[in-house]
Amino acid sequence: MPPEKRIVGPETIQMLELGHPWVIADSYTKRWPPGQPGQVVELGDAQGRFVASALLDPADRVVARVLSRQRMVLDRAWLMKRLQAACDLRREHADLDDSTAFRLVNGEGDGLPGLTVDRYGDYLMVQLYCGGWRPHLKLVTQALQELLAPRGIYEKSRPQKTRELEAAGDDKRYGRLLSGNSAPDRLEVRENGLTFLVSLEQGLNTGLFLDQRKNRRDLMGRVAGKRLLNLFSYTGAFSVAAAVAGASAVTSVDASPGYSEWAQANFGVNRLNPKKSEFIVADCLAALDDLARQGRQYDIILMDPPSFSTTAKSRFTTRGGTSELVSASLPLLPEGGLLIASSNHQKLDLPDYLKELRRGALKAGSELRVISLAGQPEDFPYPVTFPEGRYLKYAICVKGARP
Repeated sequence: MPPEKRIVGPETIQMLELGHPWVIADSYTKRWPPGQPGQVVELGDAQGRFVASALLDPADRVVARVLSRQRMVLDRAWLMKRLQAACDLRREHADLDDSTAFRLVNGEGDGLPGLTVDRYGDYLMVQLYCGGWRPHLKLVTQALQELLAPRGIYEKSRPQKTRELEAAGDDKRYGRLLSGNSAPDRLEVRENGLTFLVSLEQGLNTGLFLDQRKNRRDLMGRVAGKRLLNLFSYTGAFSVAAAVAGASAVTSVDASPGYSEWAQANFGVNRLNPKKSEFIVADCLAALDDLARQGRQYDIILMDPPSFSTTAKSRFTTRGGTSELVSASLPLLPEGGLLIASSNHQKLDLPDYLKELRRGALKAGSELRVISLAGQPEDFPYPVTFPEGRYLKYAICVKGARP
């Protein structure tokens, strides 16, 4: 039975012809006939001209995601071809010789919009950011098993209000085994030659943000003999990297006692004595005030907050909250010290993010000069036609006096 057709408006046609992979709900899509999530439909204009094949997700704001600019069937052969291409890209272009944890499929960047697959040692983690993939999950699992023969394949579910749940420290078991054997509760993986503990079942995230791999490696080249303050330290991956690379002192601050314990465990599996480093469980802004009152100074301050978080003392959002963090951090840095500010907030683009850094520097009466701007590594590709795919912002800035 041939795919059903769906007419899209002229503005959407223009976006699709420019290469964007999303159809956003509008007055045209509201007139579409009923459809099922996961249904492959043909998108066209009012004159009946074919534009693209897309995966339907009628209840979502993104009602359809482009799978191909040609007519196609979402079957094993088509899926295997896309998965193989994703594997080839990483083998040819990503430096993964000393890492066993990385992204294998990055949604729109690998022609599989709304689907990600991460590798954690001998295990794979699938995440569906689009309900249209739910009916095809068994096919995805079988194709991954055939292509890569992992020990086990997990799915980590994406509940509503993910940011709020994460901020509240929700550690329910959101991961479930789809095929193969179960992983240990704390699975050891390698990144940049270091060892980290991840959880494929517990919590909303696994405990290691794979998109920061190259940025952690960069930090390792900067910290020898330096004092590091790591804000929103999570499970301590940046802190471990700094300690292994010879930082003279490492202070990690996070509001979650559980994450602080996890960070100390990550120090332990890398044969680092956590007692030789400092772990502070506190709201980061409150901790910065305390450290300033103590007259503490650091050579490098790194901040990688979630885009949204709430503690008993404050509510943090990237827009507005970043400038407050910057202004509170700069008094703890000497001139020539490094402020490293990172954000994964997709809806805040780079120019607006730099404005947040500027506001913070002006409030603190300091100058900040950007010496490096980075994003996600090669295993997180994105099409140039999909600016939303370039979400990670990692700015390395040098503090100076106001001229």
